[in-house]
Amino acid sequence: MPSNRFRDLSCGTFKSVRMLFLQCCRAHGRAGIVSDWLEPMLNRKIAERNRYIIAIGASAGGIEPLKQIVSNLPADLPAAVFVVVHVGQVSYLGEILDRAAALKTSVAENGVAFKTGNIYVAPPGFHLLLHDDHMMLRRGPRENLARPAIDPLFRSAALSYGASVIGVLLSGSLSDGTAGLRAIKAVGGLAVVQHPNDTLVPAMVESALHYVEVDHCLPAAKIGALLGRLAAEPAGETLPAPPSVRLEAAVAAQEHSTMKKEDRLGELSVFTCPECHGPLWEIEDGDMLRYRCHTGHAFTGDAVMEAQAVEADEILWSLLRSHQQRAEFARRMAERERTRDRSALASEYGRRAKDYEADAAVIERILESRRVQVTDDGSVSAQGNGEEDTN
Repeated sequence: MPSNRFRDLSCGTFKSVRMLFLQCCRAHGRAGIVSDWLEPMLNRKIAERNRYIIAIGASAGGIEPLKQIVSNLPADLPAAVFVVVHVGQVSYLGEILDRAAALKTSVAENGVAFKTGNIYVAPPGFHLLLHDDHMMLRRGPRENLARPAIDPLFRSAALSYGASVIGVLLSGSLSDGTAGLRAIKAVGGLAVVQHPNDTLVPAMVESALHYVEVDHCLPAAKIGALLGRLAAEPAGETLPAPPSVRLEAAVAAQEHSTMKKEDRLGELSVFTCPECHGPLWEIEDGDMLRYRCHTGHAFTGDAVMEAQAVEADEILWSLLRSHQQRAEFARRMAERERTRDRSALASEYGRRAKDYEADAAVIERILESRRVQVTDDGSVSAQGNGEEDTN
């Protein structure tokens, strides 16, 4: 087989031999063999010799460093780059990065095979996953309040490509990407993070530095060149993926939608899922505490607190509106009874209106005590009650 003949060649020599051999095949009318069997096989052989999967995750404050990184990637990068950024329903990230990068940038498509030397961006509303030599887009459960989320991309890359993966985490709030970087490291891949002092919102990279054995931590201006060097190096040995990583990747791919007893990732907690209000399982991922419900929604501890803070605000505003409406309705009823000379009933409605107004005033004071302030590190804190609310 051709792979035996080229087994001991260096990556650079192998590329040269490949190009010459493919040109000869095409020149002698063997294009069908090249496209159907030979070229894919040779491309995979090259890929086995280097780190050819680069997965990048970013959130708040991550667009500018991401543009800087892709602009510094070499035009002959021997790797495919996959990007997940927490975005809304409409995103122009693909066009933005295409203008900044020398590499072709496009929005990822479901079932399409990827090529090295290209950048693929996750579209809004879909998790971007990797399997074999193609991309998958899935509307699986949100993770850390986001879809697309970073952890699903990192996990799927770790499972399919092992030590050939480089995971990169940039500026952002909360801690999406930390669990995914742990999965990449568990199979022998590399972890790269933007230096916290170089970020607008350091929470994501600080979480990674706390829970992951990061290989490189440096400013965004230096990450592009670093990735070019790392991608050209031989990958190390791929280690077996932990069963929990496989299970969580299957949930994101919508291939596993139940939490049978034998598949549970942790212990059942007293908390409920902020997304679907089902029970949450508490997962001890090393010294990191995470949560996942039977539907598949996944959270780090700070994501749970963020969701609880949002839910509490919604409840308070709903209560305020309800009491204000009740007070107004009671006042109108009191006025109506006064015009009919029913003073006792009018007084009763008037008393109720004052009670409802007093309740509304209490809720307004609580909401006022929760007024937010952006702190120096980019997080959002609630004043007056000691709680923090990050976005």
